[in-house]
Amino acid sequence: MDRTITRSGTYSGFLMHVARRRQQWRLVFLPLVALAGIGYSLRLIDRSQLKAINLRLLVGKRFNRAEIAPLAESYADKVIARGLHGAALDQIAADREAGYRLLLATASFHLYVDAIARRLGIDDVLATRLDEPDGADHIHARLAGDNCYGEAKFARIADWLAANEITRDAAHIRAYSDHVSDHPMLHFADEAVATTPSRKLKLLAPKMGWQVVDWRAKK
Repeated sequence: MDRTITRSGTYSGFLMHVARRRQQWRLVFLPLVALAGIGYSLRLIDRSQLKAINLRLLVGKRFNRAEIAPLAESYADKVIARGLHGAALDQIAADREAGYRLLLATASFHLYVDAIARRLGIDDVLATRLDEPDGADHIHARLAGDNCYGEAKFARIADWLAANEITRDAAHIRAYSDHVSDHPMLHFADEAVATTPSRKLKLLAPKMGWQVVDWRAKK
């Protein structure tokens, strides 16, 4: 989703959206957020740890779903209003018209991705989940399972296909991504499209015979 359908990443934007509207005092932790980013760059922590740390700093160690849900909805409205590639919306509409079942697989959190997907008319969502040990009412700032990224994302897609009794031979799959980490998914697809690709994906795509498009071109 991020930088494929959207113009930029959504995770940091969501954290800032929540912090500014819910507990502005948490913005004093922004230097710690920056330090966590440096730690990730130095490979002292992984992506999952980085996401959990930043969520804990800017939203909280534990929070109520009912309190966060309206903020997730308002953030989704913000993303839909001015954060999407117009060409991505056209492609979603074309694939829907062609009869495809639309699956959004993303490393972003279900916490707000579900609201965005609903507005886009997406059929199914695979996203990173947060721990809910107390039940659906409370969410903890730690991941439940793997970060839905790279190989883990592809494993989630394979599990989804199996759960829905969709066999590979019976399906025609189109896949879209901007990042080389999604190469397992792109390789699996019948039609793979590198959308406004990162440098590494832009180099890989022609070698693999994948289409390359720049969705920034359409305003």
